Amino acid sequence: MPEIATATSSPITAKALKITRIEPETRWAGFGLKEFWDYRELVYFFIWRDVKVRYKQTALGIAWAVLQPVLTMLIFSLFFGRLGKMPSDGIPYPVFAFTALVPWTFFGSGVTMSSSSLVTSANMIKKVYFPRLAIPIASICAGLVDLAVAFLVLLGLMGLYHLAPTARVLWLLPFIALALVTAIGVGLWLSALNVQYRDIRYVVPFLVQMWMFATPIAYSSSLVPAAWRPLYALNPLVGAVEGFRWALLGTNTAPGLMALASSFGAAVLLITGAAYFRRMERTFADVV
Repeated sequence: MPEIATATSSPITAKALKITRIEPETRWAGFGLKEFWDYRELVYFFIWRDVKVRYKQTALGIAWAVLQPVLTMLIFSLFFGRLGKMPSDGIPYPVFAFTALVPWTFFGSGVTMSSSSLVTSANMIKKVYFPRLAIPIASICAGLVDLAVAFLVLLGLMGLYHLAPTARVLWLLPFIALALVTAIGVGLWLSALNVQYRDIRYVVPFLVQMWMFATPIAYSSSLVPAAWRPLYALNPLVGAVEGFRWALLGTNTAPGLMALASSFGAAVLLITGAAYFRRMERTFADVV
């Protein structure tokens, strides 16, 4: 009969064991960037999901990405361009307005979608753990598809008016990044606030509308007195919009100091938004 091996009687020391202690996060747990990066494939999945869901069972599909800025451009061209005689820095007013509406529509849609993203994903938040930052950020990044489609329409509109992009066109990437960072910062603030206070959803449309008129879309920032422009440009969309016009159309309103002020404003929104989001994140599953 074979002998049965028995365990050795040597004692197991504490050093031989790997002890993992699970504790709740402190009130400040950092921004969680490493964890967010580890879950990057999940973020890509969320982005693709949002892109598909956004136009699912719609009659016009992705044409809505073009219809909204085009209709707004037509209204602005009629009331501000033709009737109001608003100066447009020597650029045909429809092109002048639509160039600004491309980054603005991306920002406005991103803020609107991200503000309600946590509440609409409540079931998933309650059942499984993943970095909650992934949800609002994915909602905003999904709008980059709409931005690309609207940009192609803008190039077509420029061709209709016999305008060609300037050599500064490569500067568009930093200005797109500026609009993206701004949308993420505001989206983190509003999505976290909406979990705690559900009436935020009523504030968001009003906030987006007021922000539009505080941004040089229907008018040029050259109408603002030069001494006030750096303060005015703390609105990060000022630098993004005027940067788009400068890079594509060669307007005289070079971003310069305004771009620096806008970048500072975007950084403040992103850092404070991420800090507040992370502070409230541990309560999302209980409150949402």
